[in-house]
Amino acid sequence: MTMSNSNADTFVPERGVALDAALARTTHLGIGAHQDDLEFGALHGIFECFGRSDRWFTGVTCTDGGGSPRAGVYADYTDNAMKAVRIEEQRTAAMIGRYSAMLQMGYPSSRIKDAADSGLKDELVMLFKVARPEIVYTHNPADKHATHVAVFRAVLHALRELPAAERPQAVYGMEIWRGLDWMPDHKKVVLGLDGHDSLMASLQAVFDSQIAGGKRYDLAAAGRYRANSTFFDSHGVDTDASCLYAMDLMPLVNDAALEVGDYVIGLMQETEQAIREQITAVW
Repeated sequence: MTMSNSNADTFVPERGVALDAALARTTHLGIGAHQDDLEFGALHGIFECFGRSDRWFTGVTCTDGGGSPRAGVYADYTDNAMKAVRIEEQRTAAMIGRYSAMLQMGYPSSRIKDAADSGLKDELVMLFKVARPEIVYTHNPADKHATHVAVFRAVLHALRELPAAERPQAVYGMEIWRGLDWMPDHKKVVLGLDGHDSLMASLQAVFDSQIAGGKRYDLAAAGRYRANSTFFDSHGVDTDASCLYAMDLMPLVNDAALEVGDYVIGLMQETEQAIREQITAVW
């Protein structure tokens, strides 16, 4: 597979394996807007494949990293210098996580957010046809970061273009810039993260350019994972020490007539109704 942007970067951590072969063996595919999105939102897929010969995680980062915030040692870095740092950080994470492949597509955020620009969507269609993943992790449409939602849009349109028989078995919307605790419990996809604490820490620590400036994404994410597990069920013990919530995106993939806004607001209305019913029951 050849990507269209001249600054795109492809990387296969396992020596001697060609890119097309690495993509063809992919079972779990993570598609994030920025370098580090996968290591904070798609950990379940990375862990499911780590150390396995029958499951392989491939990562996709859509943006070029040029608009990243920077402080500390990185404060004076130019956009081009920051792009180079972030590409290298993402490659390092792919090596630590033993990904099958890592694709960095090199789009500026402005292009991804432009609904008239089909470049990312078209490339994702080609990727899906080559990789044929069983499970896809991407951003959820209720995320508050505009670029995240734009990547979700491209992923959704690409998946809808595929014949039904070529679509993944599951598509999960990751929580990053807005947790999914607000969703009805019976609609949450609960993805356990136990058993890989050191791997998680190693993956997330790679992204020093983001953490060093004072945004402790690693600590914040660990708190979210633990809170998700502890506060999920008020009457039961924790089944996982930590977990991620995800939104099931398959209803949107399989029904092109289903509006994204209607789907998300419908979930919110279910939560609203449950709150009203509980207040009424005890008042």
